[in-house]
Amino acid sequence: GAGFGAGFGGGFGGGDGILPAGEKETMQNLNDRLAAYLDKVRALEEANTDLEVKIREWYKKQGPGPDRDYSPYYRTIEELRNKVLAATVDNANLLLQIDNARLTADDFRTKFESEQALRLSVEADINGLRRVLDELTLARADLEMQIENLKEELAYLKKNHEEEMSALRGQVGGEISVEMDAAPGIDLTKILAEMREQYESLAEKNRRDAEQWFFTPTKEVNREVAINTEQLQSGKTEITELRRTIQSLEIDLQSQLSTKAALEGTLADTEARYGTQLAQLQALITSVEEQLAELRCDMERQNHEYRVLLDVKCRLEQEIATYRRLLEGEDAQCVRGCAGRAAGGHGD
Repeated sequence: GAGFGAGFGGGFGGGDGILPAGEKETMQNLNDRLAAYLDKVRALEEANTDLEVKIREWYKKQGPGPDRDYSPYYRTIEELRNKVLAATVDNANLLLQIDNARLTADDFRTKFESEQALRLSVEADINGLRRVLDELTLARADLEMQIENLKEELAYLKKNHEEEMSALRGQVGGEISVEMDAAPGIDLTKILAEMREQYESLAEKNRRDAEQWFFTPTKEVNREVAINTEQLQSGKTEITELRRTIQSLEIDLQSQLSTKAALEGTLADTEARYGTQLAQLQALITSVEEQLAELRCDMERQNHEYRVLLDVKCRLEQEIATYRRLLEGEDAQCVRGCAGRAAGGHGD
Protein backbone atom coordinates (compact mmCIF):
# COMPACT_ATOMS: atom_id res chain seq x y z
CA GLY A 1 0.00 0.00 0.00
CA ALA A 2 2.84 2.39 0.85
CA GLY A 3 4.55 1.56 -2.41
CA PHE A 4 1.35 1.89 -4.35
CA GLY A 5 0.63 5.25 -2.75
CA ALA A 6 4.14 6.50 -3.31
CA GLY A 7 4.14 5.36 -6.91
CA PHE A 8 0.68 6.69 -7.50
CA GLY A 9 1.59 10.06 -6.05
CA GLY A 10 4.96 10.18 -7.76
CA GLY A 11 3.61 9.15 -11.17
CA PHE A 12 0.66 11.45 -11.28
CA GLY A 13 1.80 14.32 -9.06
CA GLY A 14 5.39 14.65 -10.20
CA GLY A 15 4.85 14.32 -14.00
CA ASP A 16 5.29 16.83 -16.77
CA GLY A 17 2.14 18.75 -16.03
CA ILE A 18 -0.25 16.24 -17.52
CA LEU A 19 -2.94 16.89 -14.86
CA PRO A 20 -4.38 20.31 -14.27
CA ALA A 21 -3.56 22.16 -11.07
CA GLY A 22 -6.89 21.36 -9.36
CA GLU A 23 -6.77 17.69 -10.18
CA LYS A 24 -3.15 17.59 -9.15
CA GLU A 25 -4.00 19.00 -5.71
CA THR A 26 -6.94 16.59 -5.46
CA MET A 27 -4.74 13.66 -6.27
CA GLN A 28 -2.13 14.90 -3.80
CA ASN A 29 -4.80 15.17 -1.14
CA LEU A 30 -6.07 11.70 -1.95
CA ASN A 31 -2.53 10.40 -1.86
CA ASP A 32 -1.93 11.96 1.57
CA ARG A 33 -5.24 10.60 2.86
CA LEU A 34 -4.39 7.19 1.50
CA ALA A 35 -0.99 7.26 3.18
CA ALA A 36 -2.58 8.34 6.46
CA TYR A 37 -5.20 5.60 6.15
CA LEU A 38 -2.52 3.05 5.41
CA ASP A 39 -0.43 4.21 8.42
CA LYS A 40 -3.50 4.04 10.65
CA VAL A 41 -4.40 0.59 9.30
CA ARG A 42 -0.84 -0.57 9.90
CA ALA A 43 -0.92 0.80 13.46
CA LEU A 44 -4.31 -0.81 14.08
CA GLU A 45 -3.09 -4.14 12.71
CA GLU A 46 -0.04 -3.95 15.01
CA ALA A 47 -2.29 -3.06 17.98
CA ASN A 48 -4.63 -5.91 16.99
CA THR A 49 -1.67 -8.30 16.84
CA ASP A 50 -0.51 -7.12 20.25
CA LEU A 51 -4.03 -7.53 21.64
CA GLU A 52 -4.30 -11.03 20.20
CA VAL A 53 -0.92 -11.93 21.75
CA LYS A 54 -2.07 -10.50 25.08
CA ILE A 55 -5.40 -12.36 24.86
CA ARG A 56 -3.63 -15.64 24.11
CA GLU A 57 -1.24 -15.05 27.02
CA TRP A 58 -4.18 -14.18 29.26
CA TYR A 59 -5.95 -17.38 28.22
CA LYS A 60 -2.79 -19.32 28.94
CA LYS A 61 -2.26 -17.73 32.37
CA GLN A 62 -5.77 -16.93 33.58
CA GLY A 63 -7.91 -19.35 31.68
CA PRO A 64 -9.79 -22.16 33.48
CA GLY A 65 -7.08 -24.70 34.11
CA PRO A 66 -5.79 -27.09 36.75
CA ASP A 67 -3.56 -24.39 38.29
CA ARG A 68 -6.59 -22.70 39.94
CA ASP A 69 -7.56 -25.58 42.21
CA TYR A 70 -9.23 -24.35 45.41
CA SER A 71 -9.64 -27.80 46.95
CA PRO A 72 -6.63 -27.32 49.33
CA TYR A 73 -8.34 -24.22 50.72
CA TYR A 74 -11.56 -26.20 51.25
CA ARG A 75 -9.63 -29.00 52.97
CA THR A 76 -7.90 -26.45 55.20
CA ILE A 77 -11.23 -24.85 56.06
CA GLU A 78 -12.74 -28.28 56.82
CA GLU A 79 -9.78 -29.17 59.07
CA LEU A 80 -10.12 -25.85 60.87
CA ARG A 81 -13.83 -26.48 61.38
CA ASN A 82 -13.08 -29.94 62.78
CA LYS A 83 -10.50 -28.47 65.15
CA VAL A 84 -12.96 -25.80 66.28
CA LEU A 85 -15.61 -28.50 66.86
CA ALA A 86 -13.14 -30.66 68.83
CA ALA A 87 -12.12 -27.64 70.92
CA THR A 88 -15.78 -26.88 71.59
CA VAL A 89 -16.40 -30.49 72.71
CA ASP A 90 -13.32 -30.41 74.99
CA ASN A 91 -14.48 -27.11 76.47
CA ALA A 92 -17.94 -28.58 77.11
CA ASN A 93 -16.35 -31.63 78.81
CA LEU A 94 -14.26 -29.37 81.03
CA LEU A 95 -17.32 -27.31 81.94
CA LEU A 96 -19.17 -30.55 82.81
CA GLN A 97 -16.28 -31.69 85.02
CA ILE A 98 -16.22 -28.30 86.76
CA ASP A 99 -19.98 -28.50 87.36
CA ASN A 100 -19.57 -32.02 88.81
CA ALA A 101 -16.74 -30.83 91.05
CA ARG A 102 -18.85 -27.85 92.15
CA LEU A 103 -21.78 -30.15 92.98
CA THR A 104 -19.46 -32.50 94.89
CA ALA A 105 -18.03 -29.55 96.81
CA ASP A 106 -21.55 -28.33 97.63
CA ASP A 107 -22.45 -31.86 98.84
CA PHE A 108 -19.36 -31.99 101.05
CA ARG A 109 -20.12 -28.49 102.34
CA THR A 110 -23.67 -29.60 103.24
CA LYS A 111 -22.34 -32.70 104.99
CA PHE A 112 -19.76 -30.59 106.80
CA GLU A 113 -22.41 -28.13 107.98
CA SER A 114 -24.69 -30.97 109.18
CA GLU A 115 -21.79 -32.65 110.99
CA GLN A 116 -20.79 -29.32 112.49
CA ALA A 117 -24.37 -28.79 113.73
CA LEU A 118 -24.33 -32.32 115.18
CA ARG A 119 -21.00 -31.55 116.82
CA LEU A 120 -22.40 -28.38 118.39
CA SER A 121 -25.43 -30.28 119.69
CA VAL A 122 -23.17 -33.00 121.12
CA GLU A 123 -20.96 -30.37 122.76
CA ALA A 124 -24.08 -28.76 124.26
CA ASP A 125 -25.16 -32.18 125.59
CA ILE A 126 -21.67 -32.74 126.98
CA ASN A 127 -21.76 -29.37 128.71
CA GLY A 128 -25.15 -30.31 130.22
CA LEU A 129 -23.76 -33.69 131.34
CA ARG A 130 -20.78 -31.93 132.86
CA ARG A 131 -23.12 -29.75 134.88
CA VAL A 132 -25.02 -32.88 135.96
CA LEU A 133 -21.71 -34.55 136.81
CA ASP A 134 -20.70 -31.54 138.88
CA GLU A 135 -24.02 -31.68 140.70
CA LEU A 136 -23.58 -35.42 141.29
CA THR A 137 -20.05 -34.84 142.54
CA LEU A 138 -21.33 -32.25 144.98
CA ALA A 139 -24.12 -34.63 146.08
CA ARG A 140 -21.56 -37.43 146.48
CA ALA A 141 -19.32 -35.19 148.56
CA ASP A 142 -22.35 -34.23 150.65
CA LEU A 143 -23.25 -37.88 151.12
CA GLU A 144 -19.65 -38.73 152.02
CA MET A 145 -19.73 -35.98 154.62
CA GLN A 146 -23.01 -37.39 155.98
CA ILE A 147 -21.46 -40.87 156.05
CA GLU A 148 -18.50 -39.50 157.98
CA ASN A 149 -20.90 -37.83 160.41
CA LEU A 150 -22.86 -41.07 160.78
CA LYS A 151 -19.66 -43.01 161.38
CA GLU A 152 -18.65 -40.52 164.02
CA GLU A 153 -22.12 -40.73 165.56
CA LEU A 154 -21.96 -44.56 165.45
CA ALA A 155 -18.54 -44.49 167.08
CA TYR A 156 -19.86 -42.09 169.69
CA LEU A 157 -22.86 -44.41 170.33
CA LYS A 158 -20.56 -47.42 170.60
CA LYS A 159 -18.39 -45.54 173.01
CA ASN A 160 -21.43 -44.50 175.10
CA HIS A 161 -22.70 -48.07 174.97
CA GLU A 162 -19.39 -49.44 176.15
CA GLU A 163 -19.25 -46.87 178.92
CA GLU A 164 -22.80 -47.72 179.97
CA MET A 165 -21.99 -51.43 179.82
CA SER A 166 -18.85 -50.94 181.88
CA ALA A 167 -20.86 -48.85 184.39
CA LEU A 168 -23.54 -51.53 184.55
CA ARG A 169 -20.91 -54.20 185.06
CA GLY A 170 -19.42 -52.13 187.85
CA GLN A 171 -22.85 -51.70 189.46
CA VAL A 172 -23.69 -55.38 189.08
CA GLY A 173 -20.34 -56.40 190.59
CA GLY A 174 -20.88 -54.12 193.59
CA GLU A 175 -24.31 -55.48 194.25
CA ILE A 176 -23.01 -58.99 194.08
CA SER A 177 -20.29 -58.22 196.53
CA VAL A 178 -22.78 -56.56 198.85
CA GLU A 179 -25.47 -59.12 198.67
CA MET A 180 -23.31 -62.20 198.94
CA ASP A 181 -24.62 -63.12 202.39
CA ALA A 182 -28.21 -62.41 201.54
CA ALA A 183 -30.74 -64.94 200.63
CA PRO A 184 -30.83 -66.01 196.97
CA GLY A 185 -33.08 -63.72 195.04
CA ILE A 186 -33.10 -62.26 191.45
CA ASP A 187 -30.60 -63.62 188.89
CA LEU A 188 -28.64 -60.49 187.99
CA THR A 189 -26.49 -62.28 185.45
CA LYS A 190 -29.54 -63.19 183.46
CA ILE A 191 -30.82 -59.63 183.73
CA LEU A 192 -27.46 -58.26 182.60
CA ALA A 193 -27.40 -60.73 179.74
CA GLU A 194 -30.87 -59.63 178.67
CA MET A 195 -29.90 -55.99 178.94
CA ARG A 196 -26.73 -56.70 177.00
CA GLU A 197 -28.76 -58.45 174.30
CA GLN A 198 -31.21 -55.55 174.19
CA TYR A 199 -28.38 -53.01 173.83
CA GLU A 200 -26.61 -55.12 171.25
CA SER A 201 -29.83 -55.64 169.28
CA LEU A 202 -30.56 -51.94 169.50
CA ALA A 203 -27.01 -51.08 168.43
CA GLU A 204 -27.20 -53.62 165.60
CA LYS A 205 -30.53 -52.19 164.53
CA ASN A 206 -29.14 -48.65 164.62
CA ARG A 207 -26.10 -49.78 162.68
CA ARG A 208 -28.23 -51.52 160.06
CA ASP A 209 -30.51 -48.49 159.78
CA ALA A 210 -27.56 -46.20 159.45
CA GLU A 211 -25.91 -48.45 156.88
CA GLN A 212 -29.18 -48.76 154.96
CA TRP A 213 -29.75 -45.02 155.19
CA PHE A 214 -26.23 -44.42 153.96
CA PHE A 215 -25.76 -47.16 151.36
CA THR A 216 -29.15 -46.71 149.63
CA PRO A 217 -28.45 -43.11 148.48
CA THR A 218 -24.83 -44.08 147.91
CA LYS A 219 -25.86 -46.91 145.59
CA GLU A 220 -28.25 -44.58 143.78
CA VAL A 221 -25.53 -41.96 143.48
CA ASN A 222 -23.02 -44.59 142.33
CA ARG A 223 -25.53 -45.89 139.82
CA GLU A 224 -26.20 -42.38 138.50
CA VAL A 225 -22.48 -41.67 138.48
CA ALA A 226 -21.87 -44.89 136.53
CA ILE A 227 -24.64 -44.03 134.07
CA ASN A 228 -23.36 -40.48 133.67
CA THR A 229 -19.82 -41.79 133.35
CA GLU A 230 -20.92 -44.16 130.60
CA GLN A 231 -22.81 -41.36 128.91
CA LEU A 232 -19.79 -39.08 129.26
CA GLN A 233 -17.53 -41.80 127.88
CA SER A 234 -19.90 -42.42 124.98
CA GLY A 235 -20.09 -38.66 124.42
CA LYS A 236 -16.29 -38.46 124.39
CA THR A 237 -16.19 -41.38 121.97
CA GLU A 238 -18.77 -39.70 119.74
CA ILE A 239 -16.82 -36.43 119.93
CA THR A 240 -13.65 -38.28 118.97
CA GLU A 241 -15.44 -39.95 116.06
CA LEU A 242 -16.97 -36.64 115.03
CA ARG A 243 -13.58 -34.96 115.18
CA ARG A 244 -12.12 -37.70 113.01
CA THR A 245 -15.06 -37.40 110.63
CA ILE A 246 -14.68 -33.60 110.55
CA GLN A 247 -10.95 -33.93 109.90
CA SER A 248 -11.56 -36.43 107.10
CA LEU A 249 -14.28 -34.17 105.66
CA GLU A 250 -11.97 -31.18 105.90
CA ILE A 251 -9.24 -33.17 104.15
CA ASP A 252 -11.73 -34.24 101.46
CA LEU A 253 -12.92 -30.64 101.17
CA GLN A 254 -9.36 -29.37 100.81
CA SER A 255 -8.64 -32.04 98.20
CA GLN A 256 -11.85 -31.15 96.35
CA LEU A 257 -10.96 -27.46 96.54
CA SER A 258 -7.48 -28.25 95.25
CA THR A 259 -8.99 -30.35 92.47
CA LYS A 260 -11.43 -27.54 91.70
CA ALA A 261 -8.61 -24.98 91.63
CA ALA A 262 -6.56 -27.28 89.40
CA LEU A 263 -9.53 -27.83 87.09
CA GLU A 264 -10.22 -24.10 86.99
CA GLY A 265 -6.56 -23.46 86.17
CA THR A 266 -6.65 -26.17 83.51
CA LEU A 267 -9.87 -24.68 82.14
CA ALA A 268 -8.34 -21.20 82.05
CA ASP A 269 -5.22 -22.53 80.30
CA THR A 270 -7.34 -24.55 77.90
CA GLU A 271 -9.60 -21.59 77.19
CA ALA A 272 -6.57 -19.36 76.65
CA ARG A 273 -4.89 -21.95 74.43
CA TYR A 274 -8.01 -22.68 72.43
CA GLY A 275 -8.80 -18.97 72.32
CA THR A 276 -5.36 -18.36 70.81
CA GLN A 277 -5.85 -21.26 68.41
CA LEU A 278 -9.32 -20.00 67.51
CA ALA A 279 -7.92 -16.52 66.95
CA GLN A 280 -5.18 -17.98 64.74
CA LEU A 281 -7.71 -20.13 62.89
CA GLN A 282 -10.01 -17.13 62.51
CA ALA A 283 -7.13 -15.06 61.20
CA LEU A 284 -6.22 -17.88 58.80
CA ILE A 285 -9.85 -18.21 57.69
CA THR A 286 -10.02 -14.44 57.26
CA SER A 287 -6.83 -14.43 55.20
CA VAL A 288 -8.13 -17.33 53.09
CA GLU A 289 -11.43 -15.51 52.58
CA GLU A 290 -9.53 -12.35 51.66
CA GLN A 291 -7.45 -14.34 49.18
CA LEU A 292 -10.63 -15.86 47.75
CA ALA A 293 -12.19 -12.39 47.53
CA GLU A 294 -9.04 -11.06 45.85
CA LEU A 295 -9.10 -14.00 43.46
CA ARG A 296 -12.76 -13.34 42.67
CA CYS A 297 -12.04 -9.64 42.15
CA ASP A 298 -9.03 -10.50 40.01
CA MET A 299 -11.08 -12.93 37.95
CA GLU A 300 -13.86 -10.37 37.56
CA ARG A 301 -11.33 -7.68 36.60
CA GLN A 302 -9.66 -10.01 34.11
CA ASN A 303 -13.05 -11.00 32.69
CA HIS A 304 -13.90 -7.30 32.38
CA GLU A 305 -10.54 -6.61 30.69
CA TYR A 306 -11.10 -9.59 28.41
CA ARG A 307 -14.52 -8.29 27.44
CA VAL A 308 -13.06 -4.81 26.88
CA LEU A 309 -10.28 -6.28 24.76
CA LEU A 310 -12.79 -8.31 22.78
CA ASP A 311 -14.86 -5.18 22.26
CA VAL A 312 -11.78 -3.24 21.17
CA LYS A 313 -10.78 -6.08 18.87
CA CYS A 314 -14.24 -6.19 17.29
CA ARG A 315 -14.24 -2.44 16.79
CA LEU A 316 -10.71 -2.55 15.35
CA GLU A 317 -11.73 -5.35 13.00
CA GLN A 318 -14.76 -3.30 11.96
CA GLU A 319 -12.61 -0.19 11.41
CA ILE A 320 -10.04 -2.23 9.45
CA ALA A 321 -12.81 -3.68 7.30
CA THR A 322 -14.18 -0.18 6.77
CA TYR A 323 -10.73 1.16 5.83
CA ARG A 324 -10.20 -1.76 3.48
CA ARG A 325 -13.53 -1.11 1.81
CA LEU A 326 -12.68 2.57 1.52
CA LEU A 327 -9.24 1.78 0.16
CA GLU A 328 -10.61 -0.74 -2.31
CA GLY A 329 -13.25 1.81 -3.46
CA GLU A 330 -10.69 4.65 -3.84
CA ASP A 331 -8.24 2.35 -5.62
CA ALA A 332 -10.95 1.34 -8.05
CA GLN A 333 -11.92 4.99 -8.64
CA CYS A 334 -8.31 5.97 -9.16
CA VAL A 335 -7.74 3.13 -11.58
CA ARG A 336 -10.89 4.02 -13.52
CA GLY A 337 -9.94 7.73 -13.57
CA CYS A 338 -6.42 7.00 -14.72
CA ALA A 339 -7.68 4.65 -17.40
CA GLY A 340 -10.18 7.27 -18.62
CA ARG A 341 -7.59 10.01 -18.72
CA ALA A 342 -5.16 7.76 -20.52
CA ALA A 343 -7.79 6.96 -23.12
CA GLY A 344 -8.61 10.65 -23.59
CA GLY A 345 -4.95 11.56 -24.07
CA HIS A 346 -4.46 8.95 -26.75
CA GLY A 347 -7.56 10.19 -28.57
CA ASP A 348 -6.29 13.70 -28.57
